[in-house]
Amino acid sequence: MVQSLNETPTPTESNRKLNKLEGVKEHSNFLREPVATELREDTTHFSHDGYQILKFHGSYQQDNRDNRVKGQEKDYQFMLRTRSPAGYVPPQLYRALDRLSEEYGNHTLRTTTRQGFQMHGILKKDLKTVFREIIQNMGSTLGACGDLNRNVMAPPAPFVNRLEYDCARRYANNIADLLTPQTGAYYEIWLDGEKAISGEESPAVKEARQRNGNGTIVHDAEEPIYGQHYMPRKFKCCVTVPGDNSVDIYSQDLGLVVILDESGRLEGFNVLAGGGLGRTHNKEQTFARAADPIGFVPKDDIYDLVKAVVATQRDYGDRRDRRHARMKYLLHDWGVEKFRNTVERYFGKPLDPFRPLPAFKYQDFLGWHEQGDGKLFYGISVENGRIKDEGSFQLKTALRQIVEQFNLPMVVTPHHNLILGDISPEQQRDIEQILQHCGIQRETDIDPLVRYGMACPALPTCGLAITESERVMPSVLERIRALLIKVGLPQEHFVVRMTGCPNGCARPYLAELGLVGKTPGSYQVWLGADPHQTRLAHPYIESLQIENLEAALEPLFVYYKQERQHQVDPESFGDFCHRVGFEALRRFAATYSDSNTSASSTEMPDREPFSATSEPMHTPNPDPMQTPNPQPMSAPSSEPVQDSPPASVQPNPAPAEMVSTPPPQTEQTPPVSPSSPAPEGGTEEGQPAPTPARPPRRRINVSNEIYLQLKAEAARQGKPMSQLAGDALDTYLKNLPQSE
Repeated sequence: MVQSLNETPTPTESNRKLNKLEGVKEHSNFLREPVATELREDTTHFSHDGYQILKFHGSYQQDNRDNRVKGQEKDYQFMLRTRSPAGYVPPQLYRALDRLSEEYGNHTLRTTTRQGFQMHGILKKDLKTVFREIIQNMGSTLGACGDLNRNVMAPPAPFVNRLEYDCARRYANNIADLLTPQTGAYYEIWLDGEKAISGEESPAVKEARQRNGNGTIVHDAEEPIYGQHYMPRKFKCCVTVPGDNSVDIYSQDLGLVVILDESGRLEGFNVLAGGGLGRTHNKEQTFARAADPIGFVPKDDIYDLVKAVVATQRDYGDRRDRRHARMKYLLHDWGVEKFRNTVERYFGKPLDPFRPLPAFKYQDFLGWHEQGDGKLFYGISVENGRIKDEGSFQLKTALRQIVEQFNLPMVVTPHHNLILGDISPEQQRDIEQILQHCGIQRETDIDPLVRYGMACPALPTCGLAITESERVMPSVLERIRALLIKVGLPQEHFVVRMTGCPNGCARPYLAELGLVGKTPGSYQVWLGADPHQTRLAHPYIESLQIENLEAALEPLFVYYKQERQHQVDPESFGDFCHRVGFEALRRFAATYSDSNTSASSTEMPDREPFSATSEPMHTPNPDPMQTPNPQPMSAPSSEPVQDSPPASVQPNPAPAEMVSTPPPQTEQTPPVSPSSPAPEGGTEEGQPAPTPARPPRRRINVSNEIYLQLKAEAARQGKPMSQLAGDALDTYLKNLPQSE
């Protein structure tokens, strides 16, 4: 039964107070102003309202914090991001991007985790030239940023002989066309009104854009789907095939899974909704959330279903609080059933039940593969997505030579790698020689920690970055590898993702080990996701100074190794953390020490080297089912099941607690300046509160037995040892007999 209109909250409230950006969008004349006016002004940057609207055109205004000088204007520059549905980039466009990055950018390109390219370092005076060149070379940036549908993702493998992959690519392109802004502002500003030559839209897409489905269309508007206010926040969707989770489907606002019938023809799509990873530190009302199964839709209805989901978020998403505006909060607040009923009201009929699926697995498609038509494709690992020439590593040169010589298209993968397609077998040897000459490793020679790791750009250009990510990720992975070798796990690897802030651009909350910037030089540590990104991680350590990484991880790796010795089937690190639970991990870590260290008495410092709070952050829904028949998720879960270590585990006594002081500021970890501009991309999240001054350090000697008991109890309660000891001493002193 489709829910009636009066059973759903009204989308318009005359007395509600909208956030300021809603007014900026309303007065922009469908994304024209103030960008058009300010672009003609002889300035280095746009006003606040100007750069908010500029995002919709595919550009962020940034400044290079490495170049900040007190008393001088910020080093303003711009990042442009391409909109490349399913990650497809024709050779003509790549050649243009490569050339533009040399002439106007910082001489690098960056592949994104949404299958596009970013170009950094553009000056305002060159913006129009760069925009125009991209558009005229079969590219677009429209809708790559802003409160719109972002780049539509699909599995990157360019299989020609597999219908399900062809359907995923084709419908990703069509949905991208359906949800492309219709305003003329983009071509008026960047091409002086000249319409770019582009591929012809599907007639079904054109018809669906104008077809009114019970309120999905805004009549007599330049934007029939979006209206003048566009979306409450960014909207992300993807199309994939059963079993292929190269797209991180559970992180998407809307995920579609291609379903073929028994004869191998397209029947329709499974629908998932409500994923999203952005959050804000110290604001528990913000959280990462995995998408829920919603239902199944026949292929002929897919565009109306997409419009119905978009209209639901457009009309009921929170336009007062941008931190609460993503569609995941609508799913969380309403529940799956109410959300589904509202979508069905816009859709005009009930959705069919969600179809059974095989377990999803992550694939990166690196190396050589048969394309299915006699040609090959080759996947190249791009460490942290940065295409550059640096010393003997000449990836930018290699790609330029290959594309120019062989005129090959490429696909950007959802894990910021690249796939070269349409390679003739006779070209294989020449391509291998170019890559080898330019110092590009084969995928089998890359450390798997690097191969499966991701980091966001962070400092110095991202306006939201609290601390480093891309620039320190290589050294962090080297340290993790050295630690694994030390504890006797030299071949072990797992998914590591790192971000400079909590907004989750590199999707750390779906990593087996996620490092999330907390304050300059410190990170939250998230554990417990699975290797195929179908289960959310949970926060294990609230704030870890990066120099204490080994001290925090070594006990976990030792515990993991001990557990593996008792298992027949191998278990991933993320699955291990999830299975034993954080209480057991903390209890083992509290009593762990190197075998070469012992102490009969210890000094209890004023504070611990890192905090490992045991109170989980809010997780609104449990992990997606990993069975062949996933069902809608409902009841909240807090964190992995808590179990004690097995009896066979005999940890050694702990050494004396280390006293940690904040690290000195270096070029690698520049502080966030109080004069930093308001966030300019991603989510408008607040900066963390200033760290209070450290109290004087005082020491108390205790026996090793008391120390170990205190440390274990502090880990169990998630409190600093100093607080627990202070509370105990306070209680003891208050109960002493009063002297006469």
